[in-house]
Amino acid sequence: MSEHYEIIVQGHIDQSWLAEWAAELVATPQESGNTLIAGPIADQAALHGLLKKIRNLGLPLLLVQRMEPHIAADNGPEVETE
Repeated sequence: MSEHYEIIVQGHIDQSWLAEWAAELVATPQESGNTLIAGPIADQAALHGLLKKIRNLGLPLLLVQRMEPHIAADNGPEVETE
């Protein structure tokens, strides 16, 4: 059973980058210049694979959060950076 995650990175990730290998995830740019990536991730191995791909982009990782099944992420958390 997959878990729903929200991941925030500093910088922008285009939805087409995710669509190539993780079509179920949604990348949402935020006004702060960050990107919220949200959706179901199959297991810990898949989560680590995603985090590795983000690392390879060189974008700072700001948040990784597993969401409760009943919580919907409309806009996700807004993380401000200095």
